[in-house]
Amino acid sequence: MSKEIINRVSNSKLITIDLEDFYPEGKRHVLDIKDWLHEGLFLKEKEFRSNINNFDWTKFNGGYVAVLCSNEAIVPTWAYLLIAIKLKSNCIKNVVGDLNYLEKFIFKDLVNSMDLSLFVDKAVIIKGCTKKSIPVDAYFQIVDRLKPITKTIMFGEACSSVPLYKKKNN
Repeated sequence: MSKEIINRVSNSKLITIDLEDFYPEGKRHVLDIKDWLHEGLFLKEKEFRSNINNFDWTKFNGGYVAVLCSNEAIVPTWAYLLIAIKLKSNCIKNVVGDLNYLEKFIFKDLVNSMDLSLFVDKAVIIKGCTKKSIPVDAYFQIVDRLKPITKTIMFGEACSSVPLYKKKNN
């Protein structure tokens, strides 16, 4: 006589968080301003402002923008602020930095704005396998927010997870 196979994973009270479910749509762009500098070395205000005014900012509509200067030039802060003003009406978010920094910034905002009330005193598993690239920082941030409110935190898949945290009973 064969015993019925019971799927303990589907019957468990684990709640899964998949950060990929929250992945914000929108193209990621890099705006390298080195070509807006005189001979690629230093900023001339009139020339720089002209480049800003003649640039097609609409290509960033609905996207995210990382602004950087890929050469060793010193760029004054006000130059980045002029760019930020132009980007504000076109993109969702913009940062000074590379694409990796942009993704970290996007996810920091995302994780900080998540309503985690569903996870109070629950066993939570943070899904590890994703098709999209999720910054490791995002996992740090979600753990930081979950630890004070959850019973347990695990990482991976329900069938093969790594325990990270278990609240001590007082």
